[in-house]
Amino acid sequence: MNSTPPESLDVVFSKAGRIGFILLNRPRALNALTRDMCVMIRHQLDLWANDPAVDAVIIEGEGEKAFCAGGDVVQVARAAQAERKGLSEADADSESWRFFHDEYQMNSAIGHFKKPIISFLDGITMGGGVGISVHGAYRVATDRTLFAMPETGLGLIPDVGGSFFLPRLPDFTGLYLALGGHRLKADDCLHLGLVTHIIPHERLIDLKARLVESKGPLGLAETGVTLDDLAITPQDPAPLSGRHAQIARHFSLSSVGEIIDSLEQDQSQWAQEIYADLLKKSPTSLELSFKAFHQGKDLNLDDCLRMEYRIVNRILSMDDDFFEGVRALLIEKDHKPHWSPARLADIDPKGIEAHFADLGPRELILS
Repeated sequence: MNSTPPESLDVVFSKAGRIGFILLNRPRALNALTRDMCVMIRHQLDLWANDPAVDAVIIEGEGEKAFCAGGDVVQVARAAQAERKGLSEADADSESWRFFHDEYQMNSAIGHFKKPIISFLDGITMGGGVGISVHGAYRVATDRTLFAMPETGLGLIPDVGGSFFLPRLPDFTGLYLALGGHRLKADDCLHLGLVTHIIPHERLIDLKARLVESKGPLGLAETGVTLDDLAITPQDPAPLSGRHAQIARHFSLSSVGEIIDSLEQDQSQWAQEIYADLLKKSPTSLELSFKAFHQGKDLNLDDCLRMEYRIVNRILSMDDDFFEGVRALLIEKDHKPHWSPARLADIDPKGIEAHFADLGPRELILS
């Protein structure tokens, strides 16, 4: 490349043929995103957007396990806890808040990028890993893909544009994924439109070679044909395809409490498993995610990111569940979080509303 941001072992930029490559290079951390990675990826996309020698961008993850397991929330939680004592909402340069600020700016840049972005969701793809891929033109799943938005189990919300793309999935399947963090494999991802193609892991090398060898401008149609040449069509219906009516019956209801009560009354094994799983999630996160989902139906991507930024700022400054979720699931790993409040019935609706309030001078600015 002729011009790059400072080199980093955590993210590697390169160019071959007319393709720019972004390699997430933290395999031991399942390629989890740091703030610096988000800043550098956005900067590199800005360079490639104006580079006539780059026609498309490929994003992939290093290692055998993950495309990207999300943001490095342990680092964010530790920074936020250190800042909580005496922290006021005027502290605009707080490290914990700035992570989300820079991540969301990267998400927006991907969503508005004028050239094809092709992401290889080859392995674990969760949270921030969804945000770095789902807003691009092409999302390629493989036989190793494991997709989820698990934030309600961490005391957060499905962010990185989750309030934009989840409400646009059919039959309230997006709310089902948002509240419960259900894990999907490639067939279900293709069925819902979360990915555009399924290509076996071993064919990715061939795909990259074909794209690099392409001559002349690489337009959307040509890229699509190349992907289609190597893609496979599932022979059996996606597992989730038979659940649409059942999901809609429960998740179309008008509150989280009604959804949980409805699932409790449904004696099918599926409903009982979902019911039990929702009871393990942060009640505050469930309420925030439900409201963000319904508001996001009528918003564009950038407005959804601005809304999510308001919510996560208030989670970091007002709530305890994020810190408890990170402790229980990622640090001590006892998987026994103590949510506060512990019951939906104890949540103050005014407190939920406060998470959505304008941040004033600290509003997220997207170009």
